[in-house]
Amino acid sequence: MPRQPTLGFFPWLCLAFVAAACGHPVQRQLEGTWHGDSVENFDDRDLARATGWARSLRFTFSGSRINVSVAAEEERAGTFNVRSVRASDVLLVVKRPDGKEDLTHLKLDNEHSIRWMLGESRSVVLRREL
Repeated sequence: MPRQPTLGFFPWLCLAFVAAACGHPVQRQLEGTWHGDSVENFDDRDLARATGWARSLRFTFSGSRINVSVAAEEERAGTFNVRSVRASDVLLVVKRPDGKEDLTHLKLDNEHSIRWMLGESRSVVLRREL
């Protein structure tokens, strides 16, 4: 009886590629590295310190992973899921390595700018690394 040809690993490779490409559309919009640029709605007495801190901030999104680094602090990493999207408002659930979860509110301004909403109408403006 003749032996049937097998496809080997090819179907698995295709499946892996399709699965990787099926993330939430916002997840794909966030992909890359974002650098802190400025702050909004901080008191004048806190503005210089907040701006300096914001400019040392970096978010890196890769697939469902996020790394957050701030000068003079240990880098933090975790996985994230998009909880909700309403117009330009995005709510992420970030799972830390210790299993705890944080909610992160972002506003997508355009393909080069996002705002990390900190509460009390304060935010950090981040620009995409080119």
